[in-house]
Amino acid sequence: MVNPVAFPILTEKTMLSALIHPDLSDCRRLFLRDYEVQINIGVYESEKQGPQRALINVDLFVPLALSTPTKDHMDDVLDYNFMRNTVAKRMAQGHIHLQETLCDDLATALLAHPRVRAVRVSSEKPDAYPDCHSVGVEVFRIKPKA
Repeated sequence: MVNPVAFPILTEKTMLSALIHPDLSDCRRLFLRDYEVQINIGVYESEKQGPQRALINVDLFVPLALSTPTKDHMDDVLDYNFMRNTVAKRMAQGHIHLQETLCDDLATALLAHPRVRAVRVSSEKPDAYPDCHSVGVEVFRIKPKA
C-alpha cells in the first residue's frame, strides 16, 4: 500500500504550476473525462438516502519510456480500464462522506501503479445546488523521486 503522506496534496494556487512540473516533462498524460457515476457520497441525511450523480476526472502522468508502444500492442501502454476499474473498486467499498476522501483514496490507488509518476483526480457533484454547474474537489500528487 502506498503511504498517502508521502505524496503531498498541492493547493489550488500551485495546481497549475504542478501540471507543468519539470518532473513530468518526459511524461504522457492519459485521461478519463467526466466519468458519470451514481455514488453514495455525502454527510447530510438527504445524501445518505441513496446514490447521487457525480463526475470523476482522472489524469495519469506516465513516463514516455514506460508508455511508448514499440509494437502497437496493449502490453506497451497503461490500459485505460485501470482508471475506470480503480474508481469502481473504491465505489464498491461503500458510502463516502467527503469528496476529499474520495479523491485522496483514488489518487493513492492510482499512484500505486508502478508506471504512474503523477496523478490528478477531481470529483464533482453536478446536482448539489440548482444555481451552479457543480461543486467539487481536485487533488494532484507526484511520486517522490526514489
